[in-house]
Amino acid sequence: MAEPEAPAITGTITGSLVLAADDPAALARFYGALLNVEPQPGLSSTHWRVPWPAGGWLEVYAPSRSRPHPRQPGRLALCLQRKADATGTLAVLHDWIATALELGASVGDPPRQEPFGAEAWLLDPEGNRLLLLVWPDP
Repeated sequence: MAEPEAPAITGTITGSLVLAADDPAALARFYGALLNVEPQPGLSSTHWRVPWPAGGWLEVYAPSRSRPHPRQPGRLALCLQRKADATGTLAVLHDWIATALELGASVGDPPRQEPFGAEAWLLDPEGNRLLLLVWPDP
């Protein structure tokens, strides 16, 4: 028996990342500052949009009180990436971490040099996992 064919998808498909937050405006400002972009108001007073470097948006919203989204650890995390400058991967990473800490992040795992670059795992101001990754400049 033959497999049924999937229906054709028509129209433009776009994508975004969605992040539930207790304080969407504050979390949008945090990510906007780290990405050096201006957060924008979303579809309601509890929704904010941050332009994402790879295209699309980071959608930050307060979940419905009737359908709460509890905080939970997991294997999914946001990853922000940038290239190193003449000071090197670790120096750029340390400066970026300092900015994130001033904005309310906390260190999850300390920075370390890896073969692919320098990385550090942080927690954003609401406890979401965040990876900062600095690539070497070839």
